[in-house]
Amino acid sequence: MAQYFKIHPDNPQKRLVDRAAAILRQRGVIVYPTDSCYALGCLLEDKESVQRIRRIRNLEEGHLFTIICRDLSGLGTLAKLDNSAFRFIKRYTPGPYTFILKASSEVPKKLQNPKRRTIGLRVPDNRICQELLETLGEPMLSTSLILPGNKLPEADPENIETELGKLIDLIVDGGVVGVDVTTVIDLSDGDPVIMREGKGKLGIH
Repeated sequence: MAQYFKIHPDNPQKRLVDRAAAILRQRGVIVYPTDSCYALGCLLEDKESVQRIRRIRNLEEGHLFTIICRDLSGLGTLAKLDNSAFRFIKRYTPGPYTFILKASSEVPKKLQNPKRRTIGLRVPDNRICQELLETLGEPMLSTSLILPGNKLPEADPENIETELGKLIDLIVDGGVVGVDVTTVIDLSDGDPVIMREGKGKLGIH
């Protein structure tokens, strides 16, 4: 049965954040809050946990996960981008946006779009998530928690416990959050192109 941590959304308890990071390091699958919805997360190199998440969401092998970062400090090691793209991302982070970028050679090919060699990166504006990533000391691999047959992500952690308590290792309860997906912006070919309209609002098309 999954552990269940109720963490304050504005003042996360360090001891619980430390325990959550330890569960991730032990190859755990967690549910955690973001600034748009609840998400499933694991370590970048944890192949077994990735497969567990695929089974939970009934995802095809080709479905790409998003790399969740605390800030932009390590962006240059994950993606290839020019100064214009960096300034654009900096303007909208942290926030409910996913940016599609050309992957650097540091990113394993299995995490990239096989044809375009791109990745999705995101810096959520959520205190719990940011504290967890800082404690972990590395990015997470993540996908929105949308259960098979549903169109919207899960928002209530108590309902998540009922649905997934036997399938994951930890539920981080940061309160009831939204049911929005992120706005996806493709920067891989230069000018920003909105690929999906979500919670984040931009004045571009």
